Amino acid sequence: MNSFATSAIVFACVFGGALLGFLLRRILPNHHLSPESRDLVKLGIGTIATMSALVLGLLVASAKSTYDAQSREVTEMSAKIILLDRVLAHYGPDAKEAREQLKEIVTLALVRMWPKNHAERSLAAAKPFRAEVLYDKIQDLVPTNDVQRGIQNRALSIAFDIGQMRWLMIEQGYSPASLPLIVVVVFSLTISFMSFGLNAPPNGTVLATFLLSALSVSGVMFLILEMYTPLGGYLEVSDAPMRAALGYLGQ
Repeated sequence: MNSFATSAIVFACVFGGALLGFLLRRILPNHHLSPESRDLVKLGIGTIATMSALVLGLLVASAKSTYDAQSREVTEMSAKIILLDRVLAHYGPDAKEAREQLKEIVTLALVRMWPKNHAERSLAAAKPFRAEVLYDKIQDLVPTNDVQRGIQNRALSIAFDIGQMRWLMIEQGYSPASLPLIVVVVFSLTISFMSFGLNAPPNGTVLATFLLSALSVSGVMFLILEMYTPLGGYLEVSDAPMRAALGYLGQ
């Protein structure tokens, strides 16, 4: 789901609802705009606004949960990468090739997940990414004693955990925002703004207020949708843990 396109649709619906309210104010008969009718409309809109706030709260909570989960997973993966490197260092010189492979994989993963420019993105796309090679190199180690055998088993376990976490993060990136929730929120906000336009005098100040309010609503929706793509949007999780881990590798 494209965040910009969805936010633009939200803006059009909400601001369009306010303009429709202005139009209804002009064409409705006077008895439809009596104080009693307006009071009843306000009661209905109050109920809609309450329900909109609840549904919007669900959207925000879900988006924040997705964003925080990805951020924790990046930090946890970075810690496991450092631990794997230290475990391989304790194995001995025979694990040097595996450690170099680990550093190469982390470097390429950083470029793929957080490219700084178009050249890095193109380079990462052209270079094959095979993290499974690291697991094979650890598996190919030939322990000469029980200590090395235990270290090898531990390294294999950590490498498996890192691979599992990596695929989990990839799969979580395919979990979009709930479309029914978004539709309900946008519909409710459109109805609310339509009632505002129905009860407000059509002047420049009111129109500017509705315009800014619609922009604010669409901006909030943009941020919510961006939090659902923490590894590919404008609100990316920080790459600091991974870059810090890369600095520890090979030491």
